[in-house]
Amino acid sequence: MNPAEQVVLVGGGHAAAAFVNSVRRAGYTGRLTLIGDEPVLPYHRPPLSKKYLAEGLPVEQILIRAPAWYGEQQVQLRLGAHVGRIDRAAQRVELDGGERVAYDRLVLATGARPRRLPAAVGGELPGVLQMRHLADADALAPYLRAGQRLVVVGGGYIGLEAAAVAATQGLQVTLVEAAPRILQRVAAAPTADFFRALHGAHGVRLIEGVAPVRLWADGGRAAGVELADGRRLPADVVLVGIGVEPDVGLAAEAGLAVDNGIAVDAFGQTSDPAILAAGDCTSFVYRGRRVRLESVQNANEQGAVAAHTVAGQPKAYAPLPWFWSDQYDCKLQIAGLNLGHDDALLRPGQTERSRSVWYYQGETLLAVDAINDAAAYVSAKKLLELGRSVPKAAVRDPGASFKDWLG
Repeated sequence: MNPAEQVVLVGGGHAAAAFVNSVRRAGYTGRLTLIGDEPVLPYHRPPLSKKYLAEGLPVEQILIRAPAWYGEQQVQLRLGAHVGRIDRAAQRVELDGGERVAYDRLVLATGARPRRLPAAVGGELPGVLQMRHLADADALAPYLRAGQRLVVVGGGYIGLEAAAVAATQGLQVTLVEAAPRILQRVAAAPTADFFRALHGAHGVRLIEGVAPVRLWADGGRAAGVELADGRRLPADVVLVGIGVEPDVGLAAEAGLAVDNGIAVDAFGQTSDPAILAAGDCTSFVYRGRRVRLESVQNANEQGAVAAHTVAGQPKAYAPLPWFWSDQYDCKLQIAGLNLGHDDALLRPGQTERSRSVWYYQGETLLAVDAINDAAAYVSAKKLLELGRSVPKAAVRDPGASFKDWLG
């Protein structure tokens, strides 16, 4: 290794922190420079819509690493700085303002950006918020007071988690989902049915199958959401949670291969040998198809994969996706990826409030949603690690044991 070599890391999230940790643990002695858009050290994002908002957790307690750690790892931090261009020929990045930083290896961990409602329908009005970054959570926090009216646009996990936090704080919450049901894109109907009932029991009004058509303003701020069926939903604040898009602008402008994210191979390498990428901004091949995963687990593991490549110890990424969502006192744990499933089986859980949904393609197990059912999650994760599938008949039988397939 050449101690004079410089790795420039663009991004300040989970993938970036995981890269730094893994590359130093692998013995890499070159220089590291981390350039992040946000003026804060890398932090855990899941607590933003949960403990940070609901319990007022201090910022220091959601940092991935303490400030001193970056000094110990000899990382030059450039926080609150934005990279505007990659010059691949000269192997340097150009910051807004004109400063240039040279690299021998460049790692892109630019993450994803929340989709916004168009400005033409009021999407850029003051009082219209997202939930992706620390600043977004800070902007929402003043509205978390009993009696305030919140309209959430989007019935995915981010929208549902934010609705749960707000309802717990005593807000009047209405959630609008344009698709026929909540969680349409990511989960089967039995999972959606559980969370619909859960939110209803906590006073959240769910409107499904009706699209918002515009936001209206009062006093220069968003004052409500008008739906396609003519209903008008007054609001003190509107939270938009309609998914994210990979932040590929830098990569695309630099001519890197982009395919639903920055295209990387199993070792985190892009179409340029000097540039790697990791996290939400990337797409990679999983079970024969190119996919993009939006999860902490993927960001951490891809960051580590890129680090081992840079350190000269390449290790192929063999992902076993897993996710989670906390809403009220319920925990959803997901093992695997249900893409391409043609069957979803509901299995009763150990209690009235627990259950699991098992996704199959033919007779092959793809994924499991485990709701308040840690045993189902652990079993499913182990089965997927082993590459084994429980027969559907066993899933349908609540008294069946899976130990014959786990041994």
